[in-house]
This record gives sequence, structure tokens and C-alpha cells, in this order.
Amino acid sequence: MRAALAPGVRLLRALPRDSRYRGLTLVLTFFCYTSYHLSRKPISIVKSQLHPNCSALGVNPHNGSNSTTWCSWAPFDQDNYKELFGALDNAFLVAYAIGMFISGIFGERLPLRYYLSGGMVLSGLFTALFGLGYFWDIHVLWYFIIMQVCNGLVQTTGWPSVVACVGNWFGKGKRGLIMGIWNSHTSVGNILGSLIAGIWVSSKWGLSFIVPGIIIAAVGVACFFFLVEHPDDVGCSPPLHHVMSEEKDPEGVTSDDGPLGTSGHSSTEHLESPKEPSEEPEAISFLGALRIPGVVEFSLCLLFAKLVSYTFLYWLPLYIVNVAHFGAKEAGDLSTLFDVGGILGGIFAGLISDYSGGRATTCCAMLVVAAPMLFLYNRIGQTGIGTSIAMLIVCGALVNGPYALITTAVSADLGTHESLKGNAKALSTVTAIIDGTGSVGAALGPLLAGLISPTGWNNVFYMLIAADVLACLLLARVVVKEVRGWCGYMARKRGFKQF
Repeated sequence: MRAALAPGVRLLRALPRDSRYRGLTLVLTFFCYTSYHLSRKPISIVKSQLHPNCSALGVNPHNGSNSTTWCSWAPFDQDNYKELFGALDNAFLVAYAIGMFISGIFGERLPLRYYLSGGMVLSGLFTALFGLGYFWDIHVLWYFIIMQVCNGLVQTTGWPSVVACVGNWFGKGKRGLIMGIWNSHTSVGNILGSLIAGIWVSSKWGLSFIVPGIIIAAVGVACFFFLVEHPDDVGCSPPLHHVMSEEKDPEGVTSDDGPLGTSGHSSTEHLESPKEPSEEPEAISFLGALRIPGVVEFSLCLLFAKLVSYTFLYWLPLYIVNVAHFGAKEAGDLSTLFDVGGILGGIFAGLISDYSGGRATTCCAMLVVAAPMLFLYNRIGQTGIGTSIAMLIVCGALVNGPYALITTAVSADLGTHESLKGNAKALSTVTAIIDGTGSVGAALGPLLAGLISPTGWNNVFYMLIAADVLACLLLARVVVKEVRGWCGYMARKRGFKQF
């Protein structure tokens, strides 16, 4: 007697064909970028083990020395170890920032499946080679710097590719919420990276890199076998990228009121005209992408927003060790709460921006509230474990919410902007420009933290608050444009009611 069809298979068969492939793309790209961040996180966890407080371990068992650095890993056993850590961070981040501007151009011209999976396998290789420095007993700085530079370059294959894939499959309607949930891969990767690295950080820290390296390479292989780049490849319907409104006035004011060329209050009845066969459009140039309305403003805003986020990513565990005096593993575990807040912030930002239609206004509002919360975290965040947990979650939501929204929904919106007249070839390039500019801030943040932290952690937080305020100010013009759009919409709505 043959068994009934499995419930999961029955559910899959009940779903429309398009939904099955959209779900596959969403899940697969989620795990892809989760593994990218999972492989970046170990360096922040291992820092405290490369230069621990050796006096707490007693005298050197080999020669009876009372040195406070006898258990440190050379060359990080010197007094300038914070500067060396900053050099490691920036070797990765500067290479990432430079490579990102080039990566989007390649991403538009190469098959995304090959580009993404190849980058993941190479990233796994360089991550594992960094960890093998422990087992090979390597104590020269240039080896670790080279591994970081190579890893930074190959990791640029990730973000433009996954955003382009998701943008190809999902239209603008619920893009903020969908990509807000999907973008939790960043925080999930950071959390898993912290927990996995924490398992071996106090015993064999090399495994804290080797295991994540193996994971990202394995996910890259799965990506090669299962990723579908575009709906047309499997006979599915392409998404609707632009929304038409029945209340659109003759002069087209509504469509230009927002930074992304659509009104936040457009009708839910979307009109989609049949797609006539035509020649495949050429990929957009770098300068052409910069001319898209909103690209420059959001790119510069992300520069400062990402500066704050990546300073927390690379320095938060060390800050907790120095200020709260926790162990390396406990500090790494506690730092994951910042990423838990990031998940909530990304979803909240996407939901609010979908409802209001104001991507820039949502970002600006969260950035305004984030500045005083960063000040409070530095002042009272370490007074108790409960306060620390609450403040980390709140700060994570407010800092990573705008960052998540800009790098996902905003990038996808701008990459399919109305001014492109249906040319979807801009998506990867626009994403690379926005995230590449943000990555300049990601490189500056940890560098400045390494230079400023010897003068006191208070000064590091003042730097972060200043960057947060600048990020908000850079969106002022786009926010004003959105507010004018809402005012115009409300005025027309009142006019219709009176008529």
C-alpha cells in the first residue's frame, strides 16, 4: 500500500509555480548572505584572545615571567595592539569598499549564479587560511593582512548579487517589509558567527575561522546548484516594479513627489501591461547610475550609518570586555543582542516605509532617536545586566534599521527606478554604488575607533553620535521632497472629497 503524499509536498504543489520559485530564491539568498556575515564576525570575537590580560592567568609556565603579555599572540602582544587590530579591520574593509564599486559592474555582465557561488568558495578559502595561521604558528602581521585584503575583495561578490536576484523576483508593493525580514540575514549571520567563534576562542581560536570558512564554501556550492537568477529563466512572470495610481494628476506631480518616483499612497490596483519582446537592454554605466534621483543622497547617508554599525560590529565585544570586565566568550554572546535589535529594526523600518511610502523619512526618524540612545548606552549601559541587554537591543534596532532599509528596499527601488524605462540592468550597479559608498564608512569607523579608543571610550561614542547626526542631515532634501508629496496628496484628496 502506497503512503499518502507528504504534507510538505502537498503544500508545495498547492502553491503557484511563481511562489515556489520566489520562496526558493528568498531562502537561498538569505542563507548565502547569512554565511557571508557569519564568516566576517570571528575577528571581533578573537581580538580579545589575541591580546588577553595574561596576569589573570598567573606567571608564564615556560620561564616564570610575570609579563602581562606572555600569553598574547605575536605580533599583537605589543602596546600598540589596538592599532594593529584596526589595521586588520581596515585591510578587509578598505579592500571591500574599493572592490564593491567594481563588483556591481561585473555583476551586471556576468552570470550571477557563477559570480556569487565562486565568490563564496573563495571567501571560505581565505577565511580558513586566516585561522590556519594559528595551527601553522604564524606570527607575522603581513600574513593576516593579506588574508584580510583577499577576503575583503572576494566578499564584494555577495551583496550586489543577492540584492539583484531578490529585486528580479519581487516587485515594489511589499518590498520594504519582505526585504526587511530577508535582511535579517545580516544579524543572523553576526549572531551565528559570534556563537560559533565563541566555541573555540579560548582554546583553539584558529577553528573560529576555519569552521565559518567551511560553512560559507558549502553554501556557495548549494547556491551553484539551485539559484535561479531571473523569473524568465524558469518561465515565471516578472514582478511589477512600478505602481500606477488612478488618482495621478495630469501633470504627473504624484509620481515625482517621492525620491523613488512613486507616491506612498498610490492605489492598490496595479496595472501591468504585457511585455513585448525586445532586445536586451545594455548595462547602465557608473555615471548613469549616479544620475538616478536619490542615489547620491542615500549613498552618502549610508556612509555614516554604516560607519556606526561596523564600529559596533568590530569593537563591541572588546568594549564590553574593557568596560564591563566580562570574559571573551561572555562578551561575544552579549554582543549578539545588538544584532537581535538589528533584526527587529530592519523589519520595523521596512514595514513603516511600506505603509508611509517614505523611505528617507523612516531612516531619518530612526537616526534622530539613535543619537541620544548611543549616548545613554555609553553612560548607563554597563550599570547592570538588564540595562545592558535592553540598551543593546534598542541601539541595535535604531542603528541597523536605516542601514538595512537603505541597502535592501531603497537599493532595489532605485535600481528599478522609473527613469530607467524598464532597464533592470542597473540593479546590481546601483546596489554596488550605495553599498560601496557605505563601505567607505565601514572602513573608517573601526579605523577611527582604533585611533580614538586609547583616549577613552567616551570619545569613540562622541564620534559615533556625530556620524549618526550627519547621516540624518544628508537625507534632509529627500525628506522634504517626501513631505511635500504627502502634503500634495492630502490636498488633492480633500479636493476630491469636496468635489
